[in-house]
Amino acid sequence: MRLDKFLKVSRIIKRRTVANEACDAGRVSVNGRQVKASYDVKVGDVLEIAFGTRTVKAEVLSVAEIVKKDDAALLYKLVD
Repeated sequence: MRLDKFLKVSRIIKRRTVANEACDAGRVSVNGRQVKASYDVKVGDVLEIAFGTRTVKAEVLSVAEIVKKDDAALLYKLVD
């Protein structure tokens, strides 16, 4: 699954276009590398997203095309 779609489906970022813009601006990295929105997300990847002054780190636990709102948080685990 594409990175921008994963960020939207997992509800880390609300809209896919916003996720796409964040990737293009270089605010998203996977496993320590800056990546484009077309990056193929795999289980075990560690995502690092910069939101202004705050940085969120999340490990991908599962990849699913369609997820209910209540189950979206099960796709990733926040890492310190």
